[in-house]
Amino acid sequence: MKIKREKFEGGTGAPAGRGVATRRQKHSEGGMATVIFIALLAIMMILVTAEARALVHLRREVKFLEQQQIKRLDTAPTNVVAPATLEVK
Repeated sequence: MKIKREKFEGGTGAPAGRGVATRRQKHSEGGMATVIFIALLAIMMILVTAEARALVHLRREVKFLEQQQIKRLDTAPTNVVAPATLEVK
C-alpha cells in the first residue's frame, strides 16, 4: 500500500514544505485537539474522584478494624488461670 505524497503536502500537489493548509483545515484540527484534550481531562477527573472515594472507604474500614481490635484486646483473656486462694481453717 503506497501513501500518496499529496496527503503530506496539503493536497495541492506542491512540493513538501510549501503546502498551504486552508483556514478551515487549521480550525478543524485545532477544534479536534480541544475536544481530545477535554475528553482526556474528563477521564482524569473521573479517575481522581474514584480514587478519592476509594480512599475514604479504606480509611473508614481501617477505623472500623482498629475499633474491633481495641475491643477484642480490652476484654479479659479467656485462658488466664485464676489465682488460687487458700482457705485457712
